[in-house]
Amino acid sequence: MNILILGSGGREHSLAWAVLQNPKCDKLIVAPGNAGIAQIADCAAIDINDGGTVVEFAARNNVDFVIIGPEAPLAAGVADRLREAGVLVFGPSKAAAALEASKAFTKEICDACDAPTAAYGHFTDAAAAKAYVQTQGAPIVVKADGLAAGKGVIIAETTAQAEAAIDDMFGGEFGAAGAEVVIEEFMDGEEASFFILCDGENVLPIGTAQDHKRVGDGDTGPNTGGMGAYSPAPVLTDAVAERAMSEIIKPCMAEMAKRGMPYQGVLYAGLMIKDGAPRLVEYNVRFGDPECQVLMMRLGAQALDLMHAAAEGRLNEMRVNWADDHALTVVLAAQGYPGSYVKGSAIGGLDGLTQDSSNMVFHAGTAERDGAIVAVGGRVLNVTARAQSLAQAQHLAYEMVGQIDWPEGFCRRDIGWRALK
Repeated sequence: MNILILGSGGREHSLAWAVLQNPKCDKLIVAPGNAGIAQIADCAAIDINDGGTVVEFAARNNVDFVIIGPEAPLAAGVADRLREAGVLVFGPSKAAAALEASKAFTKEICDACDAPTAAYGHFTDAAAAKAYVQTQGAPIVVKADGLAAGKGVIIAETTAQAEAAIDDMFGGEFGAAGAEVVIEEFMDGEEASFFILCDGENVLPIGTAQDHKRVGDGDTGPNTGGMGAYSPAPVLTDAVAERAMSEIIKPCMAEMAKRGMPYQGVLYAGLMIKDGAPRLVEYNVRFGDPECQVLMMRLGAQALDLMHAAAEGRLNEMRVNWADDHALTVVLAAQGYPGSYVKGSAIGGLDGLTQDSSNMVFHAGTAERDGAIVAVGGRVLNVTARAQSLAQAQHLAYEMVGQIDWPEGFCRRDIGWRALK
């Protein structure tokens, strides 16, 4: 198969790496890609949010299968355009992608099928939102309704913080994403990520992971797009996963089908787990980043077979073959992230690293300039290791981190702490 992956981050690098393990992949193109992806696949500079451009590129390059990595092309309807053109695609329709593009829509789906989630209010003006906060008290969670690149969620410890977040959102800090706001009860417990493939009718769990959202050690500081992750997540036991499937995932997918928007692609459910009971925090309509990196390290070549089956409606034929192993990824970010940071600093030491099925550095925000790898994003590298135990995977990952020469970067030093404490 000739395969096209859309995206440019660490998630897409890990997807490309896994797809290339599978002999069914004859040619791989990633658009637009990054400096690390360019070392293993062809990269193409096209506008991945323009469905017509993607369709034309796929036709010109005899692409058999398209895997859409990030949420923006999905929300823009790129998967719909590809399907209309007869191109096999992994990713939900624009209508189904509203599960991530609108938090209020997800709440509506949960209400319709009685899926357990946080109590909430949905607002289009600041005054009403602030009145709700005063009634509910703090801690409370303020969310931009639309797509905000993983950053439009504020956990407010006081009502004053909540009101400031409301002003920021309606004031345009998150652009159009904050034009509407969802305010939720603060859910106590431990959060984990559950990944399920869907083909419009069948659902297949493919793994669990736990992300580290806060920028600092000990889960301190502001939220980020993710500073590291590990898989599997011990808190998401088989029993919890079964409850999540029966009480949340299957009812929501049935409700989507009932509304004429059957879901096809990967469904990433963020769950809050307390006393063995899961509640939905939110849905994402693509693989998490950096959770995808640890999932792909553990899935390897079968990832392509699973995604292809989901696209063709054959998930009922598939099963996931998990090794009894663990994977952990550490995000190296530019100093200052998630605030302002300087771009263009050179990264050394990458050429000397062993990269194989147990040790990989997935590139996120990198480019090549004059033969050097330079940082061009906030989250820049995903240093990822796989081993028989989580402690071993953590040791290997940080050992690799120590060999990378990038004074302008930083990382958390406690990735995996919840599972290892």
